[in-house]
Amino acid sequence: MKQKHAVLVLFALIFASSLTSFSCYSATSRLVREDMRRALSQTMAEQQSDVISQDTIRVFNSHLRMAALRGKATLVVDARERQFRAYAHCSEATIFRLSDQRPAALLWALTGFWAFFVWYRRRLPAVTAQPSLPLVPGLCYGGLTFQQTDGRFYTADGEAVQLTPMQCQLLEMFFLSPAHTLSKSDICEALWPKKPDASETLYTLVRRLKRVVEQHSSLHIVSGRGKSYSLVE
Repeated sequence: MKQKHAVLVLFALIFASSLTSFSCYSATSRLVREDMRRALSQTMAEQQSDVISQDTIRVFNSHLRMAALRGKATLVVDARERQFRAYAHCSEATIFRLSDQRPAALLWALTGFWAFFVWYRRRLPAVTAQPSLPLVPGLCYGGLTFQQTDGRFYTADGEAVQLTPMQCQLLEMFFLSPAHTLSKSDICEALWPKKPDASETLYTLVRRLKRVVEQHSSLHIVSGRGKSYSLVE
């Protein structure tokens, strides 16, 4: 997976975790406010008075269906209008504690692990790359570097490109060619000297190598009128 795709997955996990947490909070908030309104309505109907006393609060708590809400919800008197109006209130922190945040916590844990993976993967090339190996001039092309010391290809980030021996040999031929162009006959003679007709085998090899090259660099393998292949940017 490319680094940018890993970062996109990280942002998607952050969004999903936040959305899940907010959804759980919103659902709990609706239940809490409905329970408080119902309990307050029953309390005021029984009391038949707008006066808030200790008995009012005790009765109000007894009518709450959510046991965890008892003692947390409060009754507030609004004196801004001409007539006093009582309403139930509960803090956002209490609602958050009452909400089921386990799905969100699981997603946040997964997000944390993925963030560590992105960070570790980002610094991994710097750790695994071998800076002591000198780059050979003239063998860097289109974001790929061919190290003759170990016969391997590396991306611009220092990551080794996974190639089969035949793919690596053909790509090396492209790199060593002055114009990065090879005729079909030259390739077949170099790779399959004893095979009378290797056209189909060559086509399959080029097709598979093309996918790997385009995935790790800005290079492309193009056909020249069916007689040659070129490695171009």
